[in-house]
Amino acid sequence: MNEPAETPTASAASEHWFLAQLKPNAWRIAEENLRRQEFKVFNPLEERTVARRGRFAKELRPLFPGYLFLSFDVATAPWRAINSTYGVARLVTFEAHKPQVVPAALVEEIMARCDSEGRIVPPAELEPGETVRFNTGPFADLVAKVESVAPDKRIWLVLEALGRETRVLADRAAVKRA
Repeated sequence: MNEPAETPTASAASEHWFLAQLKPNAWRIAEENLRRQEFKVFNPLEERTVARRGRFAKELRPLFPGYLFLSFDVATAPWRAINSTYGVARLVTFEAHKPQVVPAALVEEIMARCDSEGRIVPPAELEPGETVRFNTGPFADLVAKVESVAPDKRIWLVLEALGRETRVLADRAAVKRA
């Protein structure tokens, strides 16, 4: 489905990353047709659990439904053909005749979180005793120690506040390793 993620190199200095808006449920068609036209395509995928006919199944779906990243050189690539590619609604632009560049650091950061097939790799599990920092919420930027990890990805933390230790239950997404 996805080719191995390629990071921009010095030899591809004139190539930038852009965003294509897709037609509904046409990401596979758009990806295939853009690759056939020799555009570099990056479509990060995540595994989701969906209910089908009363059973749960796992399937790969785009991380950003309705969009995918493209890399090309505006000066030499036939980028105007993107708007008429099957599956593509339009190339995202903010000026009348120029596609909008996506910051390379953003695309590289997403690529770093993907495996060779473009699938988002879940963050490593936390272990009891590790130190973490809250990302969001009322405890943002506070440091705590992991007490235990529940099967539903919630974490019991020990937070020291006002000279006392307090147990706090937090979602895995709310903390990161300190």
